[in-house]
Amino acid sequence: MRMKMTLNIAALVCFSLFAIAVAEDPYRFFTWNVTYGDIYPLGVRQQGILINGQFPGPDIHSVTNDNLIINVFNSLDQPFLLSWNGVQQRRNSFEDGVSGTTCPIPPGGNFTYILQVKDQIGSFYYFPSLSFHKAAGGFGGIRILSRPRIPVPFDDPAGDYTILIGDWYKLNHTDLKALLDSGRRLPFPDGVLINGRGSNGAYFNVEQGKTYRLRISNVGLENSLNFRIQNHKLKLVEVEGTHTLQTTYSSLDVHVGQSYSVLVTADQPAQDYYIVISTRFTSLVLTATGILRYANSAGPVSGPPPGGPTTEIDWSLNQARSIRTNLTASGPRPNPQGSYHYGLINTTRTIILSSSAGIVNGKQRYAINSVSYVAPDTPLKLADYFKIPGVFRAGSISDRPTGGGMYLDTSVMQTDYRAFVEFVFQNDEDIIQSYHLDGYSFFVVGMDGGQWSDASRNQYNLRDAVSRCTTQVYPKSWTAIYIPLDNVGMWNLRSEFWARQYLGQQFYMRVYTTSTSIRDEYPVPKNALLCGRASGRHTRPL
Repeated sequence: MRMKMTLNIAALVCFSLFAIAVAEDPYRFFTWNVTYGDIYPLGVRQQGILINGQFPGPDIHSVTNDNLIINVFNSLDQPFLLSWNGVQQRRNSFEDGVSGTTCPIPPGGNFTYILQVKDQIGSFYYFPSLSFHKAAGGFGGIRILSRPRIPVPFDDPAGDYTILIGDWYKLNHTDLKALLDSGRRLPFPDGVLINGRGSNGAYFNVEQGKTYRLRISNVGLENSLNFRIQNHKLKLVEVEGTHTLQTTYSSLDVHVGQSYSVLVTADQPAQDYYIVISTRFTSLVLTATGILRYANSAGPVSGPPPGGPTTEIDWSLNQARSIRTNLTASGPRPNPQGSYHYGLINTTRTIILSSSAGIVNGKQRYAINSVSYVAPDTPLKLADYFKIPGVFRAGSISDRPTGGGMYLDTSVMQTDYRAFVEFVFQNDEDIIQSYHLDGYSFFVVGMDGGQWSDASRNQYNLRDAVSRCTTQVYPKSWTAIYIPLDNVGMWNLRSEFWARQYLGQQFYMRVYTTSTSIRDEYPVPKNALLCGRASGRHTRPL
């Protein structure tokens, strides 16, 4: 009888382990080799950064909750990291791939990122985060599809295209970095690209009567771009992981660092049509074209490419305000996106951030609240985990603009886990700006011209503001966001203007809890690279 009971218990344990294994979220494996290679995006040979020989790099296709195992071999002659714009790295900022969280992959070395796209859907991208590598390529699209039983608020498209747009220089990334290191500003870009190609180099095939999804990401270095297709409408359906109200536009402003999904129906006579991108808010307008090619096309593109807005701010502001969350649609889970009533939650803290440009020690620098960020010799997250003193000081950046002169420091803002915080980006400069926060999506509750004040809250959208991870701030204007701080870690808040980011317009937000439970934060990865003052430390046992 005892033997029979033992066998039954053993069988039950085996069945339980089998059930756990079956229930585990799927794994997707990638092996990437990062190399230099000749590219000619604007007709001039340049040293590009390729992934598995591709420029841009390969797309990552995934489904909500998938585990992504990405083994990156660095065949460059410089340290290298990839970061994952919009992937929230729940409880795991160690994998974020920026200098404040992750040690660089040394030349000739490799590192395996272990990511989970936990409770996420939507369109994002990855990019190289160190030095000025982003100006040479190394970027690609990320798409996270809904799980099969989760309803999506539109029919499956006939095709699904990644469209990476951005401004581009003919100078190599090393020359651009040298300009910045010498204390100078970058010149105006030489052109704009669609999927790494200049005018008429990128084309997308469609069939008449069918509808296609275009995932558009601005992976450029500075400029906002307007996207449009000759004689076709764009139906917006998703913004950085949020299903939106399905508003139709003739063209769409995509600010640097942002991602959008639109549906386009091939409802015109069968021929070729221009896809156009052009710079916004610039005195010199750079333009590039691609081709929307119908099957059995009767002929090439005809007429001039359609024009778009150029310097009009109100046009763009009104469009931004019209982008709202579809409250009845499901997100990554079956429950409606509108079931989280962010507008009914009291904020626990208000943080006002103001950028500035200035000269420090004879060189051009940029700052937030007067602090121009300087990277330490050890990733902040590793210093925090191993309790290494002297690397950073929490609270080294103020909650409000100080009005003082610019200075250099390793700026880290201390915040509390599970706080509900209001951030205000105050832009007193005469250029448009774009900010991104790693590890989070936030609700863009308001934006307007002039100075923000307490009275500005009267115009906040507290019902269906879009939730995203990158927001623009118009010239001499403000943008306000709400953030539920539900993701412990060290998270980079940065300008998406890459020269400004490189020269100090960024900081790290330490979302802190005294808890050491893995329900709140994972320990350092077993395979973590250790550098700086973390060298020689031990990760956890295998």
